[in-house]
Amino acid sequence: MAEQMTPEALMSALKSARLEHLFSTPIMRFKWPDSDALNADLKKVILERERSTGGRTISNLGGWQSNEDMQHWGGAPAQALIRRVHAMLLHATGELLADVDPKPKLQWNLTFWANVNRRGQMNRMHFHPGSTWSAVYYVDAGDPPPPDMPVAGALGLMNPNQAAPMSFFCGQLKREITIQPETGLMVFFPSYLPHTVYPYMGETPRISIAFNIQKQPYP
Repeated sequence: MAEQMTPEALMSALKSARLEHLFSTPIMRFKWPDSDALNADLKKVILERERSTGGRTISNLGGWQSNEDMQHWGGAPAQALIRRVHAMLLHATGELLADVDPKPKLQWNLTFWANVNRRGQMNRMHFHPGSTWSAVYYVDAGDPPPPDMPVAGALGLMNPNQAAPMSFFCGQLKREITIQPETGLMVFFPSYLPHTVYPYMGETPRISIAFNIQKQPYP
């Protein structure tokens, strides 16, 4: 005769079972301390560049976006920021590959550009092909979102498994997370991750710097 277990006994037997989270999406966010002077210098050089050159349109709907050449015109403030980016890049990658053995010896190629958003401006959904990590740094977060629009101006990071929201616990599990910008905040995420920037509703400019980082050898 087959063993009969009560529902309580069955649940008790499962106490050692663990739900595994496979294929997770790594992100890292960190608000850099002691950034006021650096941010003031970055803001000055970016707004001067905006006044003197035309911008480009990639994913942005409105707003000003420089070319991916800020290393040539950003001066000492840009170089100081790059040192922070490089430090966080090594930390994030080290955490990600902590269990990988042997550790790969990697080199990195980096490009970056400035963004200035004003009221009503946004970025459509996109990702960054051809890179490993992408990142954003908020030089000036501008004004907070209005109470009735809590995601205004937020960075939206979407579930890269596009089939999951249609069939797996719809409405219970998040299909995206939103990150409200803060002055001094740096966010790293995989370049394959679909993301958007919701319309900014502030009156003062929001200024950010975006990065694409490609590991060598790639991919």
